[in-house]
Amino acid sequence: MTVPVRNKIKKLLTGELVGENVLAKGWVRTKRGNKHVNFIALNDGSTINNIQVVADPAIITEEVLKHVTTGAAISVVGKLVESQGSGQSVEIVAENIEVLGKADPEKYPLQPKKHSMEFMREVAHLRMRTNTFSAVFRVRHALSYAVHEFFHMKGFYNLHTPIITASDAEGAGETFHVTNFDLDNIPKTDEGKVDYKQDFFGKETNLTVSGQLEGELGAMALGEIYTFGPTFRAENSNTTRHLAEFWMIEPEMAFYELDENIQLAQDLLQYTVKYVMENCEDDLQFLSQRAQDEEKNKPQTERSEMTLMERLQFILENDFERITYTDAIDILKNSKPNKKKKFNYLIEEWGADLQSEHERFLVEKHFKKPVVIYNYPKDIKAFYMRQNDDDKTVAAMDILFPGIGEIVGGSQREERLEKLQKRMGEMNIPEEEMWWYLDTRRFGSAPHSGFGLGFERLMLFVTGMGNIRDVIPFPRTPDNAEF
Repeated sequence: MTVPVRNKIKKLLTGELVGENVLAKGWVRTKRGNKHVNFIALNDGSTINNIQVVADPAIITEEVLKHVTTGAAISVVGKLVESQGSGQSVEIVAENIEVLGKADPEKYPLQPKKHSMEFMREVAHLRMRTNTFSAVFRVRHALSYAVHEFFHMKGFYNLHTPIITASDAEGAGETFHVTNFDLDNIPKTDEGKVDYKQDFFGKETNLTVSGQLEGELGAMALGEIYTFGPTFRAENSNTTRHLAEFWMIEPEMAFYELDENIQLAQDLLQYTVKYVMENCEDDLQFLSQRAQDEEKNKPQTERSEMTLMERLQFILENDFERITYTDAIDILKNSKPNKKKKFNYLIEEWGADLQSEHERFLVEKHFKKPVVIYNYPKDIKAFYMRQNDDDKTVAAMDILFPGIGEIVGGSQREERLEKLQKRMGEMNIPEEEMWWYLDTRRFGSAPHSGFGLGFERLMLFVTGMGNIRDVIPFPRTPDNAEF
């Protein structure tokens, strides 16, 4: 018998090859049956749907079938036929099964039963074999592709900014140090400080917290660029929203002012959500059902008013509400939860830093649509943001989403050298370390803007998952760098 070319299960399930001999390879999800017939659910990762393999013990020997267990990798040759049973349209009647890799059912962790998310994180090296995580990571691929497609269509250039830098764009100091020193024998200066001149780069370096500053350099030459890469924060935060290593999408655009910056961010979010809805329907339907099942375990007050699919549609159908920070503070100050002291952080005066509970109130309860807040107090924002004429606010903007809170943060950048130098002085940022950044203001400065979109935050929104550790393949968090 001539062995046919392997087809992915996604293609076999279309039914195009009914009546033909086919070859499928994958991992066994379940096997059930009796001495007359065995039904094997096979999955190869190309789709959330399994294909059923019908194995007749008169054709496939017991010696082979006993090793066809959950988790085993097998190769199946047989005829693709229209299914006799309910639940699937086609199935493979096996003529030959080869076990490529055994999985001892006594030891394989992912037996066909419900597992907790905590358990799944302990077996993150295997969790992509489950329905939930295979769906999440197929969506992650589609979302990533959509980001690149969006910017390519807009004429942006993808710029690879450095992962090792000597700057801290956010000024928060929560960086991972990079060194090739022998940590048991660190060279010191005469004053007893670490002698970084002897280190690999000849100066103190760290893993990047943002590609923004280098991205600005690209924008001031190429016009419109975007970075899409890993960023690192040494923030000892064990929440459902924080990772130590995460991915950021950071466009920077010459000649854009704040309004154009906001519009680009809205267009990007709507484009990527639409792309995933059109290209990951089966996975999203599964994740939507999963999210609804999870909602049933929450107290009534915490349940979402919309299903996952409704939330995604909601983003596409609504223009984002744009309000100033001052207006947002007025709304929050006069809101029921603030007056009745239901907020954990009460809003008492202008200048307060908005918390997730405030952001979600504005989106989910007050406006019932995505919200853009702009013109924030300069004292709670970074040094590089353009100062407004009132000398109190900067041309910053945040975009808030239901269930997530802040998903995008950006601003028009300060292009005026003197203003930037003055602000750096106020915030104790040494000019000599940022000479290269200031040069873009010395030579051919122009208005420009940009924003950062946390890719995992977007993933949380699109998949309906509750914890950021479950939308990145191998989460890096305090005390956890296992896989």
